[in-house]
Amino acid sequence: MKEKKGHPFTDFVKEKNLSNEEQLVLSLTLIPHLRPELYTNLIQHFLPQGGDLPIFGAAKAKNARGIIPTGETAQFILGGTDTLTRLKIFRLLRTSDLIKSGIISIEHVPDGEPEMSGKLVFAREYVDLFLTGEMSTPSFGPDFPAQKIDTERNWDDLVLTEELEEQIDELKTWIQYNKRLMKEWEMSKKLKPGYRVLFHGPSGTGKTLTASLLGKYTGRDVFRVNLSTIVSKYIGETEKNLEKLFSKADNKDWILFFDEADSLFGKRTDVNDSHDRYANQEVSYLLQRVENFNGLVILSTNFKTNIDDAFLRRFNAIIKFPFPDAKLRKSIWEKSLPNRAKIDPDVDIEEIAVRYKLTGGNIINAVHLASLKTLGDKSEIITLRNLLHGIKREVEKEGKIFNNLLNNGVKPNGTK
Repeated sequence: MKEKKGHPFTDFVKEKNLSNEEQLVLSLTLIPHLRPELYTNLIQHFLPQGGDLPIFGAAKAKNARGIIPTGETAQFILGGTDTLTRLKIFRLLRTSDLIKSGIISIEHVPDGEPEMSGKLVFAREYVDLFLTGEMSTPSFGPDFPAQKIDTERNWDDLVLTEELEEQIDELKTWIQYNKRLMKEWEMSKKLKPGYRVLFHGPSGTGKTLTASLLGKYTGRDVFRVNLSTIVSKYIGETEKNLEKLFSKADNKDWILFFDEADSLFGKRTDVNDSHDRYANQEVSYLLQRVENFNGLVILSTNFKTNIDDAFLRRFNAIIKFPFPDAKLRKSIWEKSLPNRAKIDPDVDIEEIAVRYKLTGGNIINAVHLASLKTLGDKSEIITLRNLLHGIKREVEKEGKIFNNLLNNGVKPNGTK
């Protein structure tokens, strides 16, 4: 019999097996989102004539609608003025899973100020969970430099070689059984957390689609990180941007998909000046953070040779997405053509697949354009002329010259 669920807050407390102290910290941090006036009223009760109550430790909210609890607030409410108890809460606020998993964080304070004077901040997605019952996903922005990616397509739409399909199945197996391996078989002491994979191959061969499908069929959110948006010319900023990302992603069962990974994971440079030194530090930081991440990390590149050999040894799997041969291209064409459209008898998909060396991405784009042209012609029959028009556009996008390779009287401009 399925266990009946209660309120998201109480379910969370039970699931995480939180101590009494952790439950109180959780509640203290959530209160401003429910009752923003509560702490102000509490202080006014003790100081009816006005004034501050330093021992309470709260900080004024930026919107001036109340005050926000700090680490010192938790120390006071749980320990009063007892030094030993306050030290215990200090350690709790550093070591609790609530802090380690990023559910609650203590806002950074300037150097020299007490660490516990930082505000207790709730991760937005958990605020939404406790208030609405649904956990939201963070939006792309300065504090989260990644975008969630979804797909309406299915595994049947992805045409893979047998070897590639076997390697993708291994990733599915890791997603399904890793937690049991770590806990029930007690392998957490012997294995590093998480799984690190390199996808490499030409653009349009299915790397992004594969990552999206892995998330879709395992119930995990997939976030694409374009490292070019993270890497900063300012010293130390790249590490800060990456830390924001990983802090959000820790313990969320997300899949992180790093596109154009060679922009940061490329071959390290010789140290000729301070910028080279800091660039190498950024790479080392990312490598360390990736290795400590307890989820699935997929790094994608068009060229494996661009990745530093030292990094290649750190991957659990290196998966090549090859340029499709004629047989695969034929299958991709057949799966890409719209089911409800008719195909002109002059169209020989097998010959097209043999003659035009296109990736899956090129093919779906060519079909897209050909389908639009067909509808624009007030027709439901996709002609060879329209398909060749789509192919021509894809070939020219690659900077190549389109040549009509079919012996059917169709000219390169798509006319007969």
